Amino acid sequence: MQFSDRTRAYFGYSVRKRATLRNSCNFRRLVFHCVFKYSFLMDLYIISFSSFILAAAQKNFLHISRAHDHEPRCYFSPNEGLNRYCISKLYNLNKLSRYVVAKSELAGAGTPDASYSLSEVKLSSKVRGVCFYAVTAIAAISLIGFMIVAHPFVLLFDRYRRKAQHFVAKLWAAATVAPFFKIEYEGLENLPSHDAPAVYVSNHQSFLDIYTLLTLGRSFKFISKTAIFLFPIIGWAMSMMGTIPLKRMDSRSQLECLKRCMDLIGNGASVFFFPEGTRSKDGKLGDFKKGAFSVAAKTRVPVVPITLIGTGGIMPAGMEGVVNSGSVKVIIHKPIKETDPEILRQLARNTILDTLKLRC
Repeated sequence: MQFSDRTRAYFGYSVRKRATLRNSCNFRRLVFHCVFKYSFLMDLYIISFSSFILAAAQKNFLHISRAHDHEPRCYFSPNEGLNRYCISKLYNLNKLSRYVVAKSELAGAGTPDASYSLSEVKLSSKVRGVCFYAVTAIAAISLIGFMIVAHPFVLLFDRYRRKAQHFVAKLWAAATVAPFFKIEYEGLENLPSHDAPAVYVSNHQSFLDIYTLLTLGRSFKFISKTAIFLFPIIGWAMSMMGTIPLKRMDSRSQLECLKRCMDLIGNGASVFFFPEGTRSKDGKLGDFKKGAFSVAAKTRVPVVPITLIGTGGIMPAGMEGVVNSGSVKVIIHKPIKETDPEILRQLARNTILDTLKLRC
């Protein structure tokens, strides 16, 4: 077939040139396929080999030890002669950081010689973890429709407290945790009335803290990372509940968060802070940041300290795929009212710290 000059100009190449390019492309595809297949087999071999070595390490001589400073440390039995460098490479390759972690549940609970094998993370705990997320997903899907239907009426008649949305969230949390652990409450008489604004603060040990606190049935607004709002269903529910978004490393976002908290309190709603800022990695109670107490002092509302005990043992920080057996205790302390944020901070932290030392 002959092509005119215009046709050749349109395609950019002659027939012979195009055939040469097509053969070259086919050759490159063949080379790429071989390289890809070879690299895939090599990856499969490396993963299989590393998994074998890791299983042997877990079974025989890889342990976790709590050191004197309560920092998690790994050590290997000297008699086994396992090379630390190889294990560190396998550790990075398999991304086992969430599993190779040991934490003291409570401050001062660990002993220098305490150690345990990684095999002690029981299969039953992993199965319970899978079941936990299955139950929470089913409950969320079942209840999200009620929140969506009620949301226009909530915006019209209860824009700030949003009691209806928090009631649905309470049902979701209660349905999720009921099959897995029991919650015991103490000091419920110290809770302010539903219509009284307050600043609630608590220690933070686990992902389960949110579920536990939602079962209290109070319409306080949590503060959450903006990335969580991107998750389907959970992010929608958080938005409809009035959860306050925060970018942790953004000072402007932090300022806007505090302003929104004061605006909510001014309109009769309550807010909830984890003043440590993040979950405890070793069970110790961290330093409290001043944000929550500045909001309470400026708005002249009480601070209600809450101590959570047991959530860190059921689902330790960094091991969100595991649900151990156990129970949780929620202790609500008497409200604290002061005009100095530093005094509020110290009183609230000392109250929670003393309770942890006494009860654990």
